[in-house]
Amino acid sequence: MTLNGLDIAKPAQKTRVVVAMSGGIDSSVVAALLARAGYEVIGITLQLYDHGAATHRAGSCCAGRDIQDARNVAQQLGIPHYVLDYESRFREDVIESFADSYARGETPIPCVECNRTVKFRDLLAFAGELDADCLATGHYVESRALEGGGRGLFRPIDLDRDQSYFLFATTKPQLARLRFPLAGMTKSETRAIAREIGLSNADKADSQDICFVPSGNYAELVRKLKPEADRPGAIRHLDGRVLGQHEGTFRFTIGQRRGLGIAAREPLYVIRVDADRSEVIVGPREALALREIPLRDVNWLGDTPIPSEGLAIHARVRSTRAPKPAMLRQDERGIVVEIFDGEEGVAPGQACVFYGGDGAGARVLGGGTIMRQPEGRIPLAPAGEAVSALS
Repeated sequence: MTLNGLDIAKPAQKTRVVVAMSGGIDSSVVAALLARAGYEVIGITLQLYDHGAATHRAGSCCAGRDIQDARNVAQQLGIPHYVLDYESRFREDVIESFADSYARGETPIPCVECNRTVKFRDLLAFAGELDADCLATGHYVESRALEGGGRGLFRPIDLDRDQSYFLFATTKPQLARLRFPLAGMTKSETRAIAREIGLSNADKADSQDICFVPSGNYAELVRKLKPEADRPGAIRHLDGRVLGQHEGTFRFTIGQRRGLGIAAREPLYVIRVDADRSEVIVGPREALALREIPLRDVNWLGDTPIPSEGLAIHARVRSTRAPKPAMLRQDERGIVVEIFDGEEGVAPGQACVFYGGDGAGARVLGGGTIMRQPEGRIPLAPAGEAVSALS
């Protein structure tokens, strides 16, 4: 049978699609496009507001206004809409994990944990209970059928909106049931469609903050949830000098320059956060450069195991940075990424995502969580001959 536009062997009219509706423009346009194409669309919005840890309703999927916006769009489109109370799951899997990570001296990415848990694990399970054929979201990333079977994850057309970095933990079974209809569109095109259709939220601004920290003061949240981490300590230079005191290591992240609370003749950056010793180590910018990055909790989306000789890839250590040529390999330390030209500000708790290229349409090969560098970390050395990444 011929596949429909979602790569499912059914007519659109007999294909049931659950759309994760956050109340924003992107997911609203996804629901509108699928409904207009004749699919049986069911809108689902997650209520994630936490009464204990978060003090405001704010952010995508959490806020009272967002829920109402999603409900208004669903009513406008004439599709059923449900709100799921995932508050306790969100608190346990995302908020508490966020605070634990900061207390360990890491810099976590809550969006990765949210996608890994409540959005894909739990929401996909609920979509299965509804006998849905797939779950569609408004992420700017592509799920594409592979020649050998299964589906792969790829960077979208609009690299300025690329969200593949936050989806590296998506598993192969999840990819088989996920669809991302905005992969071939730019944000401006999405907004134009919202206006053309006349969606009630067509001019709504994008959310910029962590949804459960609308004020941006994440340190206050960590302090409340992990009071044992709120202990002072030394701010120490790499050469051993004590330059000042801090009020808690969770207030600092690797690469930070401003807000250190110390006076120095030269610009200093946070080089290391040692939560066990309650110390923040600072130094010159050149001390930030690293070449080898050990990883944990690696999710591999490639077709074959990582070869013993290593695999040429492009690696990305921050969502705001472009992928760089690198080598992925396994050794006695586990999974390690070698970035040929080195990288600055590599923070434990952040993600390192692997790509088979660096442009639009490049395949996401997986990723992992950056581990704390050992005391005798490997500094940036002169790069050897770079190997071209797989296309």
